Amino acid sequence: MKLILSLFALALALVFSVSAFADDLTTPSDPERSGFSSSRLARIASWYQARVDALMASDLIVPGAVVAIAKDGKLAYLQAIGFQDRAKTIPMKTDSIFWIASMTKPITSVAAMILVDDGKLELDAPVSRYLPELKDMQVAREVTDATTGEGGYALEPQKRAMTVRDLLRHTAGFIYPEMDYVRAEPGIKAIHTLYGMKAAFGADDRLADFVASLAALPLAHQPGEVWEYSWGVDVLARVVEVASGEPFDQFLRSRLFEPLHMVDTGFYVPQDKLLRLVDPPISERNPRFDIARPRKLLSGGGGLASTAPDYLRFCQMLLNGGELDGVRVLTPKSVREMTSDQLPPNIRFAGNSLGPDTGSSWGLGFQIRTDPEHSYVPGSVGSFRWSGLWGTYFWVDPAEKLITVEMIQAAPGKAGPAFGAIRRLTYGALRVPAPADFVAPPSPLGVSADTLAEYVGKYAFGSSTSAHDLQADHPRLGFEKLDVENGVFKVSRMTDGGPAMKAGVMAGDLIIQLDDLRVDSSSLDAADALLEAHDVPSLKLKIMRKGEDKPVEITLVRKLLSSQDVELQVRVDAGKVVVESTGVWPILDFDKGKPVVLSALSDHEFFADTDDHTRIAFVRDAAGKVAAAVLNPGPLQQEGVKVE
Repeated sequence: MKLILSLFALALALVFSVSAFADDLTTPSDPERSGFSSSRLARIASWYQARVDALMASDLIVPGAVVAIAKDGKLAYLQAIGFQDRAKTIPMKTDSIFWIASMTKPITSVAAMILVDDGKLELDAPVSRYLPELKDMQVAREVTDATTGEGGYALEPQKRAMTVRDLLRHTAGFIYPEMDYVRAEPGIKAIHTLYGMKAAFGADDRLADFVASLAALPLAHQPGEVWEYSWGVDVLARVVEVASGEPFDQFLRSRLFEPLHMVDTGFYVPQDKLLRLVDPPISERNPRFDIARPRKLLSGGGGLASTAPDYLRFCQMLLNGGELDGVRVLTPKSVREMTSDQLPPNIRFAGNSLGPDTGSSWGLGFQIRTDPEHSYVPGSVGSFRWSGLWGTYFWVDPAEKLITVEMIQAAPGKAGPAFGAIRRLTYGALRVPAPADFVAPPSPLGVSADTLAEYVGKYAFGSSTSAHDLQADHPRLGFEKLDVENGVFKVSRMTDGGPAMKAGVMAGDLIIQLDDLRVDSSSLDAADALLEAHDVPSLKLKIMRKGEDKPVEITLVRKLLSSQDVELQVRVDAGKVVVESTGVWPILDFDKGKPVVLSALSDHEFFADTDDHTRIAFVRDAAGKVAAAVLNPGPLQQEGVKVE
């Protein structure tokens, strides 16, 4: 892993050390020249259109979407799908305007780093240097009433002062109010409620009022010890105002939006642009984030409206090392710092959106992909991203020089499928050209019927569609979701047919011991690491089950689990190998309901008559039995295990 990260750092340094290439983000170029397959890019619009057309769907329903993709500084794809309004009467436009919610945070972070470059802001200076009212904030410490057993909190001083860097990386000790946090301590939950009741964060509150109200509240964590997604970026916006001497919106306009020609980005949509404003997914907007009218609250954490083309320009500036169209916004050094892992190795994570379990860490304003073995999305190590509450989403992949921006407005909590879809469909559209020495046989080769029959079956390729990815498949126990209840793990959901389900684990079971480790509130992190440890082949569990007086003991053995995300079905028809996708996602030239007939290169390798000449080689195990299929053997090969 350290080698991967080192190679990425070298590649990133090379990208940032050269002059910005000539960008063209206004006119879509030939996707093929950018390394994409046009036919596979077309799957993106089809996927969103299916959600637009759906009357009932369990995963996602949206009236419309806009997707923009750039590679090598060229616009490769810009598509508007569906409608702006919930009634589906106003067609979506490529410059339709969306509330981007938390995609405001990266913009606020860049604003702060501009001031760092200017010498007006120090990353490791105490926040109190700029906001003296926050100097004496206390920290909540969980306590339990010895008589009632109820959780609460006591106050203690900060061990060290929170810094500007802490605000940028969500380690200042601030939190958000009343959110669903996995593993939040009882005392800290009380602080979440307190923030919701006491913080001045309404539409008519200015950033100065908001910060003043926080001064009377406790921090939920000691600065630097816990990563928790928070109001810290809104506090950072006030720091920008103080350090720059300008209102936050004016600073963004003069130092970011105007230089980058982000013509439709701001805290509200002017009257002459309201016809391009996309409907909210719910009946009305929260007044503090009502982008249809001016507000006093200039939320640096979630207040901006923007378009896909505007945000694409912001991302391209970052990919170029801080420059776009000859205008420098940030120094390359600041961009490198923002887009690299900034969290200490002993950090604790509150919530489940970040950390080792997701193969990600945090920079200064962005989530960073650090570990492909645990990541749930494809992409290069070092890719950085973030999203917004209603489904706006972006990521930048420096290794591929790739940017994708997705704009939708979906009900809160419903946008997850879109995030996974756009990642998989974008990387799945990257071409894997045949080797330079590839030559199709002048006439079809014959392969015996008995040999062809051995290749028939289903092959599982895991969860990634990307030949450019490093995701690995590891033996697992088959737990898909574990909640925390009274300091122990509660089984919520398991993989069908996985080790846990086959061994008799039941939904609702409480895991109280793993081998010799007793699970309690102090050992949750260690227990979680043990559950995820791929080099621990088996675990003995002690489980408390409803209706049982004594713990149930179950031994689980890790196994490779067949994923239905990417699967291929191979059959033989009239002496020809025919391949079709049967999984959730297409892969290369293989899609569901569209069988592809292959021609033989040899008795074990075949190819599709497409622009990329996708090749598939069947691999036998030591006993001579067909065990796997390899797509495009070589540096970008993808291997599928035969499961049927």
